[in-house]
Amino acid sequence: MDFPYPSLMFLADVDRVSAKTALGVAYWRPEACIGQLRLQGCEVDLGLPDMTPSAARAAGARSLLIGVANAGGYIPPHWEAVLIEALEAGLDLISGLHTRLASLPRVREAAERRGRRLLEAREPDPRFNVVGEGVKRSGQRLLTVGTDCAVGKMYAALAIARELEARGVSADFRATGQTGIFIAGSGAPIDAIVSDFVAGAAEVLSPAASEDHWDVIEGQGSLFHPAYAGVSLGLLHGSQPDALVVCHDATRTAIDGLEAFPTPSLAEAIDLNLRLARLTNPAARVAGVCINTSRLSPEAAARRLAETASALGVPCCDPVRTGVSTIVDALLTRPSRRGAA
Repeated sequence: MDFPYPSLMFLADVDRVSAKTALGVAYWRPEACIGQLRLQGCEVDLGLPDMTPSAARAAGARSLLIGVANAGGYIPPHWEAVLIEALEAGLDLISGLHTRLASLPRVREAAERRGRRLLEAREPDPRFNVVGEGVKRSGQRLLTVGTDCAVGKMYAALAIARELEARGVSADFRATGQTGIFIAGSGAPIDAIVSDFVAGAAEVLSPAASEDHWDVIEGQGSLFHPAYAGVSLGLLHGSQPDALVVCHDATRTAIDGLEAFPTPSLAEAIDLNLRLARLTNPAARVAGVCINTSRLSPEAAARRLAETASALGVPCCDPVRTGVSTIVDALLTRPSRRGAA
């Protein structure tokens, strides 16, 4: 998708977890961001200039990007005035939410009147509407999985893909969510695809390739999430991963927003993901663990990573703090053997 960047990043009035789209785009594609627009009560600061839509347009912005990934992916009524103001200022709108911009009458009318575009990242391409076959494909695949939503699966996948490319290894990052699609410019919005087609969409997203090529696939949700496990499982089966990287937030003790459900241990997450992954790839293995340690001190983070690596016997990294070189070392020194027992 050809998104009209640079964008004014709309953070609305959400917390840091719900602002993961804006945070991700600002970190991985900073040239796409020209400023931020926050409503009263917003808990997030991207470190960008606070701008009105008119000021952003004057500074060279071409669009307003809704940088929010809230539960349910909806647009509250009180956001509409900002979206209309952006259209009136001459900006296109970019959204990755389930609520379609064109379904909002006042927003649609303003866009038509001003000749602006309403761009949706969660609009599935008809090519992804296929049933999975489970047939093995050539090439190698890595899928990031997690103990919960918003624990760093996209960050880990992007970091691994870039590290592979830096080493001269043929690799592609395969986006499966709106933030990844905004960063990469392409992908499959897995949670907007009919459930029967999720595994097939993952197969189409990571097609047959040369044996030395790695598709690094962004994971979604968690097998342990009572609402989103279905998306995670379909993606796991369709990706047929040769390697899994398990992602976790160091300070999270319960599923975000569902405090009655504790997050699993990393050992539990490894065991369940491996058992289910081996339905479509019996040779699936865990290549490493990525932990988001952003809320820990440097000393506590280093200790946590070292202890986890020792306990699990696999490399353990924080993609932002330490990089992922040890995980990529493990990938390249132990090639997968697809179909092995």
